Amino acid sequence: MNEKELLQEYKITGNLDVLGKLYTPYMSLLYGVCFKYLQDADRSQDAVMHIFEELIAKLRLHEVENFKSWLHVYARNFCLMQLRKDKRAIHLDIDDNLFESEQRLVQEEEFKWNDDDFDKLDSCLQKLNVEQRECVRLFYLEQMCYKDIADGTGYDLNKVKSAIQNGKRNLKICMESKGNGK
Repeated sequence: MNEKELLQEYKITGNLDVLGKLYTPYMSLLYGVCFKYLQDADRSQDAVMHIFEELIAKLRLHEVENFKSWLHVYARNFCLMQLRKDKRAIHLDIDDNLFESEQRLVQEEEFKWNDDDFDKLDSCLQKLNVEQRECVRLFYLEQMCYKDIADGTGYDLNKVKSAIQNGKRNLKICMESKGNGK
């Protein structure tokens, strides 16, 4: 069978063996195209396999006159999309993040709560209005999410968020005024 006949048979039957016969002669060409764009052997091999997987559906939908040219353009576009995805990906340097985590741990080690601090916190919690006290307690101490707090208290979701924000700010002001400063 020639290429056009293989394409037509695959479009009709969906037989993967037919698609394999059609695709196999072009795998090394596609690898070269992918390597040109991706500059990585493993990614290029993966791309060749992903392209085959995508062709399973694409070739049954599209009318292809010249398979080699169409496949070359498809592979190039596939690689360009991969490169575009790479640009959008956020790359974090693990060493920087480890350093920041270590700094946070050192700061936490420097600050230890004692009984007096807990007494001040309890006193300041009592000074909050009922909504703020309840929402702050549920959010920080019970570790409930906004929605669960709203469902449990009957408060509007925005009211819960506002009560937590204002309660946190008021707690900080109260703790600082009591000489804690932390």
